[in-house]
Amino acid sequence: MKTKVVKIGNSRGIRIPKSLINESGLKNEVELEVGNGQIIIKSISKSRESWETAFKKMAKNKNDILLDADATLAQTKWDKEEWEW
Repeated sequence: MKTKVVKIGNSRGIRIPKSLINESGLKNEVELEVGNGQIIIKSISKSRESWETAFKKMAKNKNDILLDADATLAQTKWDKEEWEW
């Protein structure tokens, strides 16, 4: 689907058809990402709903281990003497 970029003050905007809004689940607040010549619009409300499922999948695939586990176990002099818990 093509649409035009319109001037809104010093900014620019696009009109998103109602059918796309309904299908995408976009609400009042969205997250914008830029990459590879694209602007990606994401629904904020849905982006975190899938976290629990993603974390469970990571745990099942054993992809949830700390990559720097050794570093977290090693305490420095500052950790032992200066830091207050």
